[in-house]
Amino acid sequence: MLELSVLVVPDCPNDPVLLERLGLVLADYPDARVTRFVIRDEAEAVRLGMRGSPTLLVNGIDPFAAPDSPASLSCRVYRYESGQSQGAPSVAALRRAVQQAADAATPLKLPGAVGRAGLGRLAPVEGGLRAVQQRVLLSFARDGGPPTMTELDQAAAPYGAGGRAVLAQLHAADFLRLDRAGAISAAYPFSAVPTRHVVRIDGGPEVFSMCAIDALGIAAMTGQPVTICSAEPDTAIPITVAVPPGRARAVWEPRDAVVFDGEQRSRGTCAPPDATVPSVAADVCCGLINFFTSRDSAAAWAAAHPEVTGHTLSQNQARAAGVQTFGSLLRANLWSDYSGRNREPGRGRPARLS
Repeated sequence: MLELSVLVVPDCPNDPVLLERLGLVLADYPDARVTRFVIRDEAEAVRLGMRGSPTLLVNGIDPFAAPDSPASLSCRVYRYESGQSQGAPSVAALRRAVQQAADAATPLKLPGAVGRAGLGRLAPVEGGLRAVQQRVLLSFARDGGPPTMTELDQAAAPYGAGGRAVLAQLHAADFLRLDRAGAISAAYPFSAVPTRHVVRIDGGPEVFSMCAIDALGIAAMTGQPVTICSAEPDTAIPITVAVPPGRARAVWEPRDAVVFDGEQRSRGTCAPPDATVPSVAADVCCGLINFFTSRDSAAAWAAAHPEVTGHTLSQNQARAAGVQTFGSLLRANLWSDYSGRNREPGRGRPARLS
């Protein structure tokens, strides 16, 4: 359900302009409800969140407001990408804002392999699986790389298990991946080997993520702001996303960037013989879930790769997938306890990608 509020001062000249453009956009959303408020004093502007007249709230959020912009009764100016300024958002900007709100209000079905076929990515407590998984994740978040086997043995010891044996179980269940030598090569959302997605954790290291959705989930998992630096497949055009840990909007550059959620069409031999899930995310989808500069670019790439099945996720959908998949993997008390300990600066920190 879309709830839109138009906030204006009396006789605002741009009130009818906004309403006309909004009417064009909402023709595709027959269930949307629009309420118009006339604001007459500063106190009311503060209470309702008007940052100049006219202001549009979409499901209670001003999609055009700069962070910390104050309430105001003055005429509002909207700057277009072309450099022009007008007293109301463009039809294209309104359509984008309404679509993002509609996407955010729609329950998201996570891709099968990303979400372990609906089983989730938080390991069970039994046998020390969760303790070892969280120790691995904390090490990546704190130091940029996997922990030592001594640390893993310590995490597993209260459960009467050894770190190496627990790692093997986590590998079989696709909570993480081990290479042929038994070393950790991936711990979703982190990758121990370079990928196209570099995530800079505020106050922490730079890390690689397994895919675009994984990168978008790291802020929620660690409770820290992150900056994602990636590149579009084939074109190598840079894409950056600044992601806050809470519900505030992420900042995407380019503004129309999206995520393509791809997966190999054939999954027949993707799971190891002892696997407890039908397919391994690292094999079937991680390399195919990427950032693209626009929906058109993602569609063109998909058309050129018929061996891949998938669909395009909006910015809100992709971020919601990351939060839903990884947001609960680290309890806040564990992260705050672990991140404050003595660090070994730079341990496991990947080099910047050019």
